[in-house]
Amino acid sequence: MASHTISGGSITTELRVNDRIRVPEVRLVGPGGEQVGIVRIEDALRLAAEADLDLVEVAPTARPPVCRLMDYGKFKYETAQKERESRRNQTHTIIKEMKLRPKIDQHDYDTKKGHVVRFLKAGDKVKITIMFRGREQHRPELGYRLLQRLAGDVEDLGFIESNARQDGRNMTMVLGPHKKKSEAQAEVKAEKVKSMGEKAAEKEADEAADKAHREAAKKVATPKKPRRRSENLDPDMEA
Repeated sequence: MASHTISGGSITTELRVNDRIRVPEVRLVGPGGEQVGIVRIEDALRLAAEADLDLVEVAPTARPPVCRLMDYGKFKYETAQKERESRRNQTHTIIKEMKLRPKIDQHDYDTKKGHVVRFLKAGDKVKITIMFRGREQHRPELGYRLLQRLAGDVEDLGFIESNARQDGRNMTMVLGPHKKKSEAQAEVKAEKVKSMGEKAAEKEADEAADKAHREAAKKVATPKKPRRRSENLDPDMEA
């Protein structure tokens, strides 16, 4: 039993093929998309058999239904390939969360900001949460100013997607990345490739320098002194 998935949802509709098409006549479309016209189902099946193709009902709700001559096996294969490619190219935006206190010190702020920068560079959204405690709840402006400060510090990488709002004891804001997830992933991959290439070039240069140093050391090496003839040797031994 053949089925066809409608992209964007889980609804599936069956495509009737060949003898499963039970209507007296159909509007026939040729294998190249040419309009053949309204023909009896018997004639449509005969044309499909003569062309060594399948008769596929592509628009069952039309009056009469629209059928097309095609290689149904090839059609199913190509459709499956497109769906797999589509799923492979899908990217899911992840919402990260970063929590801060309204009276955060500079060191902790820099650390938290570094995480936000990393998330935005990766193409992820970031939910910033300011947590108020005790009397801090009566100073919401502290949280608001902190959120605006953070948004300004990372404006090159992200934008305010959801403005600051009070949520019970907390205040939240959502930052969205300027670049899509797929673009961010491509850039990260390109940076890794570039880094690997630079490391390989640096290693090759170091090896070449070591080799040149060894060759230079050989050239300036002190030559061996010739062996002196012993004065105690018998002259007859040298003849």
